[in-house]
Amino acid sequence: MSTDIATYLEERRVALERSLGRPLFRDPEESEVPLSEVERGYLRDEALELYWNDLEWEHITEEERLDDGALIEMAFPGFLAYVRGLLLREALPDAGAEAKPRPEVVEDVLAFLGGRVLELEQAVEDEEELEEVERLRSERDMTTQLVDLVLMRLYEVDPADL
Repeated sequence: MSTDIATYLEERRVALERSLGRPLFRDPEESEVPLSEVERGYLRDEALELYWNDLEWEHITEEERLDDGALIEMAFPGFLAYVRGLLLREALPDAGAEAKPRPEVVEDVLAFLGGRVLELEQAVEDEEELEEVERLRSERDMTTQLVDLVLMRLYEVDPADL
């Protein structure tokens, strides 16, 4: 692969900044208590499980399929809700627990998604069977859009601003 994950994600961030016409900004608020590696890994793995489940469900049902691709927000509802939960800054008064944003876990998830896009790009180049190439392209395109949506949530970008 010609691009590494960090470079790919930086390219996506820059593209988002260009679309917005301004730099991305994230409040550097950190959690009061840092996560242990075990906790961080657990939260990351839960996100990845949701990604794989939502992706597989979309492959099985093609419920959100359009001529030009899938409706990503509807194809990955569990995954995106989980990401929103990881970034939640305020909890409802009756929630029983305070919000603890975990942007570091979202960054871990972005690294996975970026790596997945790069893997899929390579797989598309290597695959010879047309049907499989189409499936891989579809998955790559959905995951690329998912990277952008996660970046938008991480940097609190309103889609109306694009």
